[in-house]
Amino acid sequence: CVRDTRSLRFHIVRETANQASAGADTRRLQAAPRIGDGKIRHALTFTVRRGSEPEVAKILADYAAPKAKVDDTTRLCRTSLFMHGNRVVRAIEVEGDLLAALRHVARQPEVRAVEEAINPYLEEERDLNDAEAARVFFTRAAVPAVHHVTGGQGRPDAERHALYYPARQGRGLELARLLAQQDEAAADDPRSPIGGSTIFMRDEIVVRLIDVSGGLDAEPALSLGLPDAGRVSELTTLADGAGARSGDLAHFLTLARMELITDRRSSPGA
Repeated sequence: CVRDTRSLRFHIVRETANQASAGADTRRLQAAPRIGDGKIRHALTFTVRRGSEPEVAKILADYAAPKAKVDDTTRLCRTSLFMHGNRVVRAIEVEGDLLAALRHVARQPEVRAVEEAINPYLEEERDLNDAEAARVFFTRAAVPAVHHVTGGQGRPDAERHALYYPARQGRGLELARLLAQQDEAAADDPRSPIGGSTIFMRDEIVVRLIDVSGGLDAEPALSLGLPDAGRVSELTTLADGAGARSGDLAHFLTLARMELITDRRSSPGA
C-alpha cells in the first residue's frame, strides 16, 4: 500500500573535493567551490502524431506566459520548450516547491487552453478533466533532472540549446553519467563555451540542456559533451540510432539537435 508518493529532492549548495596529499588522506574545500543556485529543474516529454509537428510547434510557441509567482516562496523562473521530430520536451526551472509550481501552471487558463489545443495531436490520449488520468499522463511524461552544473565564469551571451540522446536499451544511466562527467570537466575550464548544463533522464530518454556561447557548431565535440572529437566512440557505444552508429561527429550533432520552440524567463519581480 503506497501512502505517499512525494519524492525527496536535494540541491548541491557547496561542493568539496577529495584530494589526498603525499602520505596523508586529507579532505578540504575546493579552492573555488561552486555554489548551487537554489533552482529545481524538471522536464516533461511526450510525442505527437507524425505530420502534425508544424501545427503543434505553432500552438506551443504562441501561448501567453503564465504568472511566474506561485506563492511567497515559489516562483516559476524559466520555461524552455524544444521539439525533436515528433517528441516535445518542456524544461522548467523553479525556485521553491516544484509540485506547487506544476499545479499552479496547470491551473492557468493560458496553459489549459494550449494543452487542450494540442490534445488532438497527441499519440497518447489524455483527459485533463479527469484528475487521475491527468496524473498518470504527467507521471509518465516526467523526465527528472539527474545532473546540473554551472561554470564558474558568467556567460551573458550564452544561448540555450537542447540535445536529444536516445540511449541503447538499458544504457540510459551510463550515457547520462558519461555526459555528466564531461560537463563537470567543462565547467572548470574557462576556455569552454559551455556555461551551464542540465541532464534529464528517464529510461532510454536522455536530454541535455546547455547554455553555450558561439553556437553548437563552433565546438561540435564540446557541444555533444565530449572533451575532443577522438572520444566520440565513448558516446556512440551508449547512444542508439544511425547518427550514433556512423561515428560522424557533425552528423551526430545534427541529429541530436533539438528545435527551440520557445524560451521564456520571468523577471525577478514577476
